[in-house]
Amino acid sequence: MGLFLWLTPLMAALLSIIIKKTKLLHTVSILSAAALLFLAGYATVAVTSSGTLRYPWFWNLFYIDALSVILLDIVAVISLFVSIHAIGYLNGELREGTLRESKVRLFYLLMHTFLFTMVLALTVNNLGILWIAIEGTTLASTFLVGFHNDKHTLEAAWKYVIICSVGIAVALVGIIFLHLSSVELIDPNRALQWNVLYQNAEHLNSPVLRLSFLFILIGFGTKAGLAPMHTWLPDAHSQAPSPISALLSGVLLNSALYSVIRVLSIVNKNLGDSHFTGRIMIGFGVLSIAAAALFILTQRDYKRLLAYSSIEHMGVITLAMGIFTPMSIFAGLYHMINHSLTKSMLFLASGNILQKYGTRNITGVRGLVKVLPVSGTAFFLGLFAISGAPPFSIFASEISVFLSAFAEGRPLLGSVVILLLAAVFAGIAAALFHIFFGDAPDSCTPGETNLAGAIVLILMLILISVSGLYLPAPVKELLTSAQEIISWNGTL
Repeated sequence: MGLFLWLTPLMAALLSIIIKKTKLLHTVSILSAAALLFLAGYATVAVTSSGTLRYPWFWNLFYIDALSVILLDIVAVISLFVSIHAIGYLNGELREGTLRESKVRLFYLLMHTFLFTMVLALTVNNLGILWIAIEGTTLASTFLVGFHNDKHTLEAAWKYVIICSVGIAVALVGIIFLHLSSVELIDPNRALQWNVLYQNAEHLNSPVLRLSFLFILIGFGTKAGLAPMHTWLPDAHSQAPSPISALLSGVLLNSALYSVIRVLSIVNKNLGDSHFTGRIMIGFGVLSIAAAALFILTQRDYKRLLAYSSIEHMGVITLAMGIFTPMSIFAGLYHMINHSLTKSMLFLASGNILQKYGTRNITGVRGLVKVLPVSGTAFFLGLFAISGAPPFSIFASEISVFLSAFAEGRPLLGSVVILLLAAVFAGIAAALFHIFFGDAPDSCTPGETNLAGAIVLILMLILISVSGLYLPAPVKELLTSAQEIISWNGTL
């Protein structure tokens, strides 16, 4: 089964090279995403019943536990939604003449390669292979960022590949130090295996391990968009085609942060507490939220506004992991799910808005709900949700992070973060005022053009609304198991 998890997106990518008919490319993409979701569901059931899922082939390379399966499920769910939405989006581009049919093949080739690298990163039991997979995500998605091949997209793509490649190189140095911390203890054949490092964490070389964590946090933190290494993110996420922006913000950032969390749990277990990692993680978390708040308040481009919001939410998750209590870790993982669904929905809706209005400028969009009733409503409610307003799921996880800060005896930290998020809310509310009031431009004919994409938005809106009020028992059980793994109480 594990092999099929890797092969499904890989086969879709290879078929995209061979197939020439656009309708058949759409069909292959949908079937591949549906198969990936089915396989992720199977893996979830297996992990829920037995704790881990692993196979003896390839030197025990394949490994899934509760932590990795949560992120794998996010990848699978978002990729299916994106695949459905992409059909109408690409057809719209073809109708407008901004895209040639030959580039649809390239789009799907790169998108499924991108998905393959993310699935690989989340299902391997080796931090070296994980590093290669994360680097693979950069190579595949760089061409997607520069997909439209104009001055702005090419500039964003170059910025993305250079900054993230430097970050990944720094992360490689951290992984080398991680290996050096265990070189006299662990069999070379099992070096860098996540579960072996975790089981022997208490005996690793602590000073070298601390150094390793710093390099890994800065390296993979660059890929996750943490401030001050975030400068590539607003350009890349705003210039990419909207289905890809949904994957970049909703899925890729989590995958990079997942790498940091894996190493965080090893280091904390070695040191016996989270004092060393906690201060650093909290510092990066608060700085990311503050930087995002500053830019959101002055933002005039709605796709860049969403991109800065992603930096803010990566900061919230990093903060939660830095506090490192059972409650904060649970809330941080829950926030990953909520942010992924909400932000992906917003980027997909932004694609419909961009195709209808032809501008990303907030002042150029008026009367959105009248022109795009479904996409406009989803965008309107989604912006409220992403700013942390109740009753949406983001509110539930954010409030849990704040409460965990106060419960841990950090009232100043909790108060500062609440003030920063209030500034974010104000910036988003100002954007809402411009977009939803006033008369629509005469050039905009009312009506949805991407009907399948509109249905996807409705489904995602229902998910983020219901999950804010009710968390199903199986999801809660998975989150609890993942929290126990990170805080050293789980079984491997």
